[in-house]
Amino acid sequence: MNEKPIVIEREAGPLIGMLHPAAGNQEIGVLMMVAGGPQYRIGGHRQLVLWARKISSCGFPVFRFDFGGMGDSYGEYVEFDNVEDDINAAIDRFFKETPSLKQIVLWGECNACSAALFHAYTDPRIKGLVMLNPWVRTEQGQAKAVIKHYYLDRLKQRSFWIKVFSLKFDFVDSMRSAIQMISLARGASATKPQITAKNAVDRSKPLPERMLEGLSRFKGRIMLVMSGRDMVAREFDDLLQTAPVWQERLAACALVRHDLQYADHTFSTGAWRDQVAAWGINWLTTFHSSPHNDSTQTAN
Repeated sequence: MNEKPIVIEREAGPLIGMLHPAAGNQEIGVLMMVAGGPQYRIGGHRQLVLWARKISSCGFPVFRFDFGGMGDSYGEYVEFDNVEDDINAAIDRFFKETPSLKQIVLWGECNACSAALFHAYTDPRIKGLVMLNPWVRTEQGQAKAVIKHYYLDRLKQRSFWIKVFSLKFDFVDSMRSAIQMISLARGASATKPQITAKNAVDRSKPLPERMLEGLSRFKGRIMLVMSGRDMVAREFDDLLQTAPVWQERLAACALVRHDLQYADHTFSTGAWRDQVAAWGINWLTTFHSSPHNDSTQTAN
């Protein structure tokens, strides 16, 4: 199918996207959202282009787009936690371009997962989320992850001790950094996240709690993909361990989880990208079945 450039006219400035049609009368579409930072709709290592082409060739239309102020889109970029209007405009246009659509899956990586959780529960057309290495960053959470997954692992590495015994290791700088991380980690809140009954997510709360509020309201399915060599993924897993309510909410959304043991944050090799695409396509093909038939976790 031919890819179609899309311009979404709006008061804040046009949004630019690319539609990947699929053959047949398709009812499920995938909206791919770019993570924050200096990226646009092709994605890191062209991953969004490659995923979109593969998924659409298997019968699921895909729409990629740039948020306002990013890539080719006009306007001012307003950060990932305030892009609801952009997402809604993209979904509206996706439905207009693909009249057979009945439901949407949001596909995002890193803080695009956060943006998806803030918005998904507000739109009944959104029935599923693909979350790749979700971003739940706080200073305390990052410090804990660095201590647990970097400093302790570093002590087990032969290269570290070679550096020490060759007198190339900067003890002063390393100790200063370690002390700072320990201080931040000790300042982490131990309170259990509270779910409010408000109509909108409370933006005054820390990022993990705001995401949990969005998750608690979302009734659709979730496919979670986690990279084995990624600090962002480790922070998310640490959050799951310390806040069981997250596990409960994810299970309530009919969670399917996949782990890529050696993958980095952006799935930078062809083999990793192909594996993520295969999992996504398989998940989409079973989407018409009852959500309760999904597995809560699969490790690969």
